[in-house]
Amino acid sequence: MIQFENIKLGYGSRTLIANLSAKICAGELTALVGRNGTGKSTLLRAIAGLGDIVDGKIIIDGKDITSLTAPEMATRVAFVTTDKVRITNLRCRDVVALGRAPYTNWIGRMQQSDTRIVEESLASVGMSEYADKTMDKMSDGECQRIMIARALAQQTPIILLDEPTAFLDLPNRYELCSLLKKLAHEEQKCILFSTHELDIATTLCDSIALIAPPQLYVMPTSEMIKSGHIERMFSSSNGSAQIIENLLRRTNK
Repeated sequence: MIQFENIKLGYGSRTLIANLSAKICAGELTALVGRNGTGKSTLLRAIAGLGDIVDGKIIIDGKDITSLTAPEMATRVAFVTTDKVRITNLRCRDVVALGRAPYTNWIGRMQQSDTRIVEESLASVGMSEYADKTMDKMSDGECQRIMIARALAQQTPIILLDEPTAFLDLPNRYELCSLLKKLAHEEQKCILFSTHELDIATTLCDSIALIAPPQLYVMPTSEMIKSGHIERMFSSSNGSAQIIENLLRRTNK
């Protein structure tokens, strides 16, 4: 679980989020939504310990992240960025094995238990048959699955993903998010991902965290739809009006 205590985030003179006190629960897939430039990536980086917090605390496993060392954070939070990653000189199993680094002192040798975890992580995302392939011969969706497998091999209770569907076509977007939901439920992980896909957020996610500067609202998906926050935030956005109309129609049935 991720807990926020009176968090304030921003840069320069601009405040993105203020007075945030909320929690993101384990065993759930939570979508982080908001307009461009409202601080989605900034918040994810702050949770991962990669960005500065102006004020307040982020609590993971009952501990303020500022009290945790980098190796301790690496056993608690895995972060999959939005960048296209294609590591061409390593097999996929070796890329996934990088997730075991926090437990092998970063340069240590893999033990039998580590190898088993790597194989299980590949199997969890349906990529076992790609174990000996290199990423330069794979699609964007397949590469994204390998990076998620690396995060799984890291065995952290929390997984953060920044726009994981950004380079995928629609069927692969739904397939990937369905996979994330399955992992959250079956392995009781706290999975938080940023997205611009309102339809995916509202149909596949257990909860939604919506940034409406300087506020961030966190609610179960059904409650978020009924609250009107999504409608107020995105009603003027191109392509969002029909989605919102469908959401309201579905909710009122």
